[in-house]
This record gives sequence, structure tokens and C-alpha cells, in this order.
Amino acid sequence: MMQSLYGMFDTLMMGRFVGPVGISAVNNSSMIMQLLTQVMMGVGTGGSILISQYFGAKDPDNRKQTTNTLFTFSMLFGAAFMLIFVSFARPILALLRAPALEEATRYLTVCAFGLPFIAGYNAASGAMRSVGNSRGPLTCIVTSCVMNVILNFVFIVGCGWGVFGAALSNVICQALCLGMALMIILRDYELYGLVLTKLRIYPDKLKKLLKLGIPVCVQMTVANISWLSVMYSINGYGVIASAGNGVSVKIKNFCQLSMLAVSNASSSMIGQNIGAKQYDRARKIVYAGMRITLSISILVVGIIQGFTPQIVSVFTKDPETAAVAVLNLRIEIIAQFFYACFQLYHALAIGAGHTWYVLLSSFSNCILARFVLVFILEHFMGLIGVYYACLIAPAVSIPIGIWYIRSNRWRKDPVISAKAIT
Repeated sequence: MMQSLYGMFDTLMMGRFVGPVGISAVNNSSMIMQLLTQVMMGVGTGGSILISQYFGAKDPDNRKQTTNTLFTFSMLFGAAFMLIFVSFARPILALLRAPALEEATRYLTVCAFGLPFIAGYNAASGAMRSVGNSRGPLTCIVTSCVMNVILNFVFIVGCGWGVFGAALSNVICQALCLGMALMIILRDYELYGLVLTKLRIYPDKLKKLLKLGIPVCVQMTVANISWLSVMYSINGYGVIASAGNGVSVKIKNFCQLSMLAVSNASSSMIGQNIGAKQYDRARKIVYAGMRITLSISILVVGIIQGFTPQIVSVFTKDPETAAVAVLNLRIEIIAQFFYACFQLYHALAIGAGHTWYVLLSSFSNCILARFVLVFILEHFMGLIGVYYACLIAPAVSIPIGIWYIRSNRWRKDPVISAKAIT
């Protein structure tokens, strides 16, 4: 939740001090940054699965080698994408029909310099969570988020730098976040085995990591491409529609974070239990997590439906932008119930190392459902049809999840074998 405040606070500052053009610029650029961040998280997921299962199997040597491989590869991966996006920010945004093209280009170009920091932090935090340390990532994010708030006021209000100031603040805070995460990991060599002067990639661990991570990367890419197609459709309605969507997206994403937190915690616990061959406990974790996420969804949907105009007014003073955001939010927030269910089925598959299932599920709801529904409903209903398509699409993943858990396929084909452990 604290990590999400990066984007939310940028949108709030744009709405209060720059206007709809600033919100639109941050929204379009943030969607692209989110695509890259989640691809890097997909790589991190592969490493996290291995680390958690080696931890459950009490295999410290392989656990340390996996941590080194994950961190080193992630940093190289982030640096490569930094170079690509610094060079091609403008044409990429032009393909999205970004209404505020100049401002969006400026924001994305600066934010691209933070990609190595994001990649390194995702690897470090994934390693910490895989061994049960969820406090470390929380400490890093809280500190970084507080600094982001301070720097936003300094750069945007004090210096008048607009979207450039928001982007610069993000990059500085991402570097701080990675630095703090490294301090935690480097202090505990016996647990993580990380030494900055001796970083290396172990080919066998990289092979396993990529085997697990590539399907997740593809899944997240598919999901984000479908959201970019939604963005493309909405951008066609102009700056106000784009800005309104930017506000509603930040609020919706924030509302989903508690579910993602439960899902991430569950996948680590499931991986540890599967590594220890405690399959019944792994199944119980899925349903316990789902009860929590559904309870949270009831509360969240009730609050949003009851106070939508008041919540939106925090982010923008423009009445037209607010009206679009309220309409969008009231429709799409209902999808929280669908996310609450299928995220836990994804947690089971990730903990079991069956990332192919996550890819299948996401392809079904993002391409077969969302992409197709946006095309059809926009034709008949216009902008509101796009919102309804985004509401309906996530429901497709629920019957797939029910089939997966009942099939007991998640008990088969473990990622680590007895031979690998010895």
C-alpha cells in the first residue's frame, strides 16, 4: 500500500498543481512503467519460488546461489530496459495516442532512469519475503514513501518543475529504497549469501528461475498490454477522459493492494509448505486467504460506492475530470470481488511453481475477455462500454481457478527435486 502511494501522490500533485494535462501525462507514462515493473516482478517471482522452496527444504547453499542469481540478473535486466526507454519514450507514447505527449515524454524519460533501482529492489524484497521477512520491505517502502512526499512538495510546489519534479522524486526514492533493502540483506550473509563484490549468475539457477519467471513475465505482459489497449481506447476521447481514467486507476489499484499483499504472503507460505510436502496446509492457506480478501472487498466496495465523489475530489479540482473518474470508479470497483478470488488461485499456482497456469488464467481474462469485450462494448456503448468490459473480464479467471485447485495438479511436478536438493 505504501509503494502504491508513489503513483497516487504523483496524480494528486498533478491534479492540484498542474491540472488534467499533468494527470494524463503521469497516467499514460505510469502504465508503461507499470508494464516494465511487473515484468521485472515476474522475473523476481521465479527466484522467489525457488528461494521459498529451498528454504522449506532446508537447503542453504542452493538458496544463497538463487539469491545471487536473482539479484544480479535483475539489475542487468533493469539497466537494459533503462537504455531502451530513455531512447524511445516519445514514439512509445505516441503509439498510445497520449494526449499530453510532451509532458508524458518528459515524465517517462526521467522515470526510466529508476528501472535498475526498481529491478534490484524487487529482487531484494522477493528474497526477504521468501524466507518470511516481510518487515524489511515494509521498512524500505515506508521510508521511501515519506521521502517521496517531501520531495514532491519541494520539486513541484517549491521549484515549479511539474511532471519533471514528480519523476525526479520517484527516481531518487527508488534509489533510496534499493539502498535500504541491500543494507538488510548484506547484514545477514548466512541467510541470503549476497556480497556485492562477488555477485554472479549461476547458470543452473538462472535456467530454473527463467523457466518459472518467463511465464509470469508473459502473463504480466499480456495483462498490461490489455490495459494499454484500454488506455488507447480511452485516449481517443481526449485529455479529460484520459485524466479521469488516471484518477480512477490510482484509486482502484490502491484498493487492490491488500488483496495482492495477502496473495504474495500466501504464495510464499504455499511454496514453503509444498517444499516440505505439507499439501493439506497449502490448500488451507488458499481458502483462508480468500476469506480475508473477500471480507476486505466488501468493505472497500462499500466505502467507494458511498463516497466516490468525495474520494475523487482529493485528486482533482476539475469538475469534468471528476465526473469521468466517478463514473469509471463506480462501475469498475465491483470487479474487486472477482480479483479477491482468482488472486488466491494464482498464489497457489505460483507457490507450486506452475506459472503456466497463471499465464493461462491471465490470457483468458485479459485477451479473450477484456480485449474482446472492449472492442465490442465500445462499439455499442462508447466510453462507458470500456468501463463495463473492464468490470466483466476478471470473472473469467474464477472457474479456471476452481478447476485448477480441484484437479490437484498443483501437487505434481515440484520445482525442486530430491536430486536438486542433495
